[in-house]
Amino acid sequence: MQMLREKIRKMSILAILPVSMILAACGDGGSNDEAGSSQWDEIQEEGVLTVATSGTLYPTSYHSDETDELTGFEVEIAREAAERLDLEVEFTEMGFDGMLTSINSGQVDLAVNDIDINERREEDFLFSDPYKFSYGAMIVRPDDHSGIETLEDLEGKRHGGAATTIYMQIAEEYGAEGVTYENVTNDTYLRDIENGRLDVVMNDYYLQSLAIEALPEIDVVIHPDLFYHPNNQAMIMKKDSTELQENLNRVINEMLEDGTIQELSEQFFGGQDVSVEPDIDFADEK
Repeated sequence: MQMLREKIRKMSILAILPVSMILAACGDGGSNDEAGSSQWDEIQEEGVLTVATSGTLYPTSYHSDETDELTGFEVEIAREAAERLDLEVEFTEMGFDGMLTSINSGQVDLAVNDIDINERREEDFLFSDPYKFSYGAMIVRPDDHSGIETLEDLEGKRHGGAATTIYMQIAEEYGAEGVTYENVTNDTYLRDIENGRLDVVMNDYYLQSLAIEALPEIDVVIHPDLFYHPNNQAMIMKKDSTELQENLNRVINEMLEDGTIQELSEQFFGGQDVSVEPDIDFADEK
């Protein structure tokens, strides 16, 4: 547990999910089932599933401190899926925009990197069935929840994060003042809430809970009553990869049913099961 805490201290998991991730990369997304089948035939013939990922997004895709091996929740899901399809897996590390371009160019077969399923992306890409279900939360001061009880109370509050995150966009839509941070670690965000430089940091609930657990000496909490922006994540692939999608869905559902994905979730998310939809009342958003 101490090693996990040190890992999280050194990383920034509170300011991810850039707004650019809402947008699909340009390219020819449409083809036909015949093209999709040809791609699957080529994958089987080569015996390799090529997967793009960042290698820098804890805990879904990162390098182990002990071995420097690429690992993480979605990396291990991809490894297990490939094994069940009798394939080797080959990872290529790159930024998110590069992933979408590489999918459309055929450089990789798919990408995994905590990628939200949304209508805009579904116009240009295929997704597997989801295996992570999440939602937004807020880190606030414990005595008064930083004066925030509804999303409307964000008006005039100071919200910290990277400039182009989905959560920064949500905060600013409600009138919060965005305080931009670049490449800082979690303790910086949390201490700035504690000392009043910030009022709130908004981000993924599971990632925030890891940060809170790793830094118990900092007097902040996750707001207990205010959750929003339900979302889910899956593998993303080219629009015509229909047969690949079908085969991935088959093994992903096997992994959900036999508990493999739950075990991986508990391993990488501090005992939490992100593979089930949360039973939560979400705040209405604009």
